[in-house]
Amino acid sequence: MTQPTAQFINIGERTNVAGSAKFKKLIFEGKYDEAVAIARDQVEGGAQIIDINMDDAMLDAKEAMVTFLQLIAAEPDIARVPVMIDSSKWDVIEAGLKCVQGKSVVNSISLKEGVEPFKEQARTIMRYGAAVVVMAFDEDGQADTIERKFEICKNSYDILVNEVGFPPEDIIFDPNIFAVATGIEEHDPYGVNFIEATRLIKTHLPYAKVSGGVSNVSFSFRGNNPVREAMHSVFLYHAIRAGMDMGIVNAGQLTVYSEIPDDLRERVEDVILNRRSDATERLLDVADDYKGTAKERKEDLTWREAPVAKRMEYALVKGIADYIEADTEEARQMFDKPIQVIEGPLMDGMNTVGDLFGAGEMFLPQVVKSARVMKQAVNYLQPFIEAEKGEGTKPKGKILMATVKGDVHDIGKNIVGVVLQCNNFEVIDLGVMVPWAEILKAANDHQVDIVGLSGLITPSLDEMCTVAEEMERAGYSMPVMIGGATTSRVHTAVKVAPNYSGPLVHVLDASRAVGVASTLLSEDLSGKYIADVRAEYHDIREKRLAKPKVDRLVPIAEARANREKLSYTPVKPTFTGTKVFDDYPLETLVDRIDWTPFFRTWELAGKYPQILEDAVVGESARSLYADAQEMLQKILSEKWLTAKAVVGFWPANADGDDVVLFDSEDRTAEMDRIYCLRQQVQKRAGRANDCLADFVAPKGTDDWVGGFVVTAGHGIDEHVARFKAAHDDYNEIMVKALADRLAEAFAEHMHERVRKEFWGYAGSETLTNEDLIKERYKGIRPAPGYPACPDHSAKPALFDWLDATQQAGVELTESFAMTPTAAVSGFYFAHPDSHYFGVGKIGKDQVEDYARRRGIDVAEAERYLRPNLAD
Repeated sequence: MTQPTAQFINIGERTNVAGSAKFKKLIFEGKYDEAVAIARDQVEGGAQIIDINMDDAMLDAKEAMVTFLQLIAAEPDIARVPVMIDSSKWDVIEAGLKCVQGKSVVNSISLKEGVEPFKEQARTIMRYGAAVVVMAFDEDGQADTIERKFEICKNSYDILVNEVGFPPEDIIFDPNIFAVATGIEEHDPYGVNFIEATRLIKTHLPYAKVSGGVSNVSFSFRGNNPVREAMHSVFLYHAIRAGMDMGIVNAGQLTVYSEIPDDLRERVEDVILNRRSDATERLLDVADDYKGTAKERKEDLTWREAPVAKRMEYALVKGIADYIEADTEEARQMFDKPIQVIEGPLMDGMNTVGDLFGAGEMFLPQVVKSARVMKQAVNYLQPFIEAEKGEGTKPKGKILMATVKGDVHDIGKNIVGVVLQCNNFEVIDLGVMVPWAEILKAANDHQVDIVGLSGLITPSLDEMCTVAEEMERAGYSMPVMIGGATTSRVHTAVKVAPNYSGPLVHVLDASRAVGVASTLLSEDLSGKYIADVRAEYHDIREKRLAKPKVDRLVPIAEARANREKLSYTPVKPTFTGTKVFDDYPLETLVDRIDWTPFFRTWELAGKYPQILEDAVVGESARSLYADAQEMLQKILSEKWLTAKAVVGFWPANADGDDVVLFDSEDRTAEMDRIYCLRQQVQKRAGRANDCLADFVAPKGTDDWVGGFVVTAGHGIDEHVARFKAAHDDYNEIMVKALADRLAEAFAEHMHERVRKEFWGYAGSETLTNEDLIKERYKGIRPAPGYPACPDHSAKPALFDWLDATQQAGVELTESFAMTPTAAVSGFYFAHPDSHYFGVGKIGKDQVEDYARRRGIDVAEAERYLRPNLAD
């Protein structure tokens, strides 16, 4: 199944007595266990919601609905997807709502009986926290034209949102999918009418969703499954692009749009889009040619008929590992020496991969899959190569890579290493937390050509300067490549390059690493390239020195006088002290995943879900997302990872720029302080110089502050080691990326529980995942090391208050990085006017004051705050 894209929600249709003869028979015979198995099959087949309908004149629909819902609630592999309670009888719907845990969907209500019954039903559905399908149906009947469909939906939307207060994101419109190609001329535009009405709904009715029963469109071709599948595929292809979010569709029986025979696709498209008056006749002319020819979904193996070198190239480009060992053995028999297989067909194939990657026709996830195939082939050949006295192919160069001391993040570094290996560079990866002395020793021992340094958090950027200084002191001269998400060309030029007289280059991402490394090691190109980089970095430094100070800093006393004057009535948390969450169910976190950063990890630019339909990277993004979903299900079902958390609340008050924490409600004994920094840039009239302490009430008003540490990374090491042993970089990177996403989702989920339950200051909050990603909630959760609280050294105190190492199993390195790396920590502030901000540049007067308040020397404070120090 590929036609509904990853953003499209498949609603399973087989647990409907009106839509499945088998299901109906089982329900009538009371064989509920077997009926439950149908629901399970739907979920396993890709259904993300299951539609349950028990409406039949000879059936007690209410009793059947309740019985079935209670049974599937006890089945974890079914209960993980939402239920659509589908009935034309309101008492059946209400009985179903009483049975369902979590969020369900009601199918359906409409204006056909008037406005007041519609509003009353909507209020009941809202009380149960369910979403609702609203039919394009009013007292004048079902809508069939574009204008009527949109008119009814807009009228319904206005009533629900403005009069009932129904959350717009919980409204799902069904603008009616009717059969086309019936031979009745009036029916011809039904398909395109739905598509165009969908476009209007998505444009003019914010947050509303669109759904429909897809099988209706092909009703006139009952008995001809190949044509029906083609019609569903074509319809969805255009409806999804118009904004259709979900549909009742058999996920396991859809033809891939691009694989529909050209002649059939053209004629089906003519019918669906009503492109010509004789479209129905033309489809009927060819329909019998396809009747009864529904093909089994078989892998296209025609490429296996090509010569072995071409087969190997195809396998590398497509990332297919199933046949690579057999093909490698066949190739080995054709050459005098096993090394020639690597030097010949394998490198030829990887060169093709490199060319396609460089031309923008392949993307990083595909390249990493290619590398997995390459490694499997090389691993197969290794014993034969060793038997021939260890001979080996000569690499383009030898590159040492390390995440510097203090930092444990390595996803980006691993990706760069894979890409370099794909292009015949030998990569020596020292891992994470590597001290400068170990880097220098390994560079000497291995006689490397290039040293690659990676880092993410602020202290690791400083450590890069130390490595450069020590390489200079030791007389090294090989090129150094600098990379990492928070590094930059300017930082490299201004902070790192002056410490080293050898070539030193910032590399933006993996796609540029090969070109930079190749140029650095090229006898013809390196000289001019290195001279150009040095000149460029010199210019950056000169311009920075000459740059006028546009943002004037004011004295810290003046900044404090311009603090925001906030007042509010604080809400007391439901507990003070800490609460521990051990082995938190990962299933509850999946809906809170922000997928956009996941694609950025793989260097695919675009926002989710739009990236899945991107004209350039869409195909690669969809494939990557499908692989991610497959692994995510394994993570959940096989319990690869364990999530743990600890949250806490403490009585608190502001004291200047500090937040004082107390160990009891009488606020007599000071427990500790959060030392905050204040914006010092001169602000225009009416804008305050923000500081986190401003969001906490001063002494005299009871207030509280919270903190948290969450992780989804326990257990990951076993799987990383397993993938490493299998030379499977793709899945190694995938499991790390998913663990990171789950940790961030955990932080978001826990903050939601804090707002609604544990602190309870926003108990009636109803926000979508998109709202959460856009930070539309009340209160904030700033993290040490990030713009509002840029000092990473605030973490140890937070960890002590929470006893986070003992309670959540998260430790800090000496440079304040967290392990497991899939972890998030921070503070909770509840003030309704609290907001995220960046401290920005600060002056020497604030640094000295900060050092005094913390009881540390100024040099130590400057080390912690280096990125924020004004020039």
